[in-house]
Amino acid sequence: MATLICGSLAFDTIMGFEGQFAQQILPEQLHILNVSFLVPTLRRDFGGCAGNIAYAMRQLGGVPLPMAAVGNDGADYLDRLTQLGISTEFVRQEQETYTAQAMIMTDRANNQITAFHPGAMSMAHRTRIEARGDIRLGIISPDGRDAMLEHAEQFHAAGIPFVFDPGQGLPMFDGKELAHLVELASWVTVNDYEGRMLCDRIGMGLDALSRRVQGLVVTLAADGCEIWQDGQRTHVPGTPAAEVVDPTGCGDAWRGALLYGLEQGWPLARCAALGNRLGALKIASRGPQNYTVDAALIARA
Repeated sequence: MATLICGSLAFDTIMGFEGQFAQQILPEQLHILNVSFLVPTLRRDFGGCAGNIAYAMRQLGGVPLPMAAVGNDGADYLDRLTQLGISTEFVRQEQETYTAQAMIMTDRANNQITAFHPGAMSMAHRTRIEARGDIRLGIISPDGRDAMLEHAEQFHAAGIPFVFDPGQGLPMFDGKELAHLVELASWVTVNDYEGRMLCDRIGMGLDALSRRVQGLVVTLAADGCEIWQDGQRTHVPGTPAAEVVDPTGCGDAWRGALLYGLEQGWPLARCAALGNRLGALKIASRGPQNYTVDAALIARA
């Protein structure tokens, strides 16, 4: 059984600011905002939601199939996926543009400011989803707007259940579009901020939204997550991290664990508990794809 992961492949430039953003930005001066942050640390990592989720699934022993687009600078990423044992059959390369780029700045309190150049991601809709016997599950993670809309319709038409994970792409859609995407999906995952925005735009609460899908999950960072099913809320406690180093990619690691559990036919609470453990493991390492999962973590699931 394989899982089709629709989303971005990107190069992440990750910078560390040693202060706190809140101490550098004056709320009453936001209308004339002009700030600069000194970032002593800087590195480049492989990233993007599809890449990060695929990495997590592969670490757990799943079979991820990323569906994404890279640009004329994407050869290194394709090589990396191959070395990890992740298929690139659904990754297209666009020669007229660059691979998506994320510039991520993290402060001492693990708040983040991100600038994102979509590049080839804007052309991800050119690859279509068709029914295939080995593909039993999918996810719509942040991607080009057209890709997210079209791939959701194609998943539904192919009879492939999928997770709708709008993430930072949520503001691209109005309430009517979001309501339709939720109707097509089998599961929805959001963080607490995204959950409030989703509810506001659709015009209903989490309890009502959860009645439209098999499960709705709201992640709460270190506090774990809330599972909503048929209007009922269940809290799944977080897992303490051995060390807090870098939050980049924690949500994607969580989603990789969710998909792995769904592949196994687990209850949603068990999937979420594994996601919490994997997120705690990931946050103790720098970059979104540099942690290693041992058999003990999976066994505890």
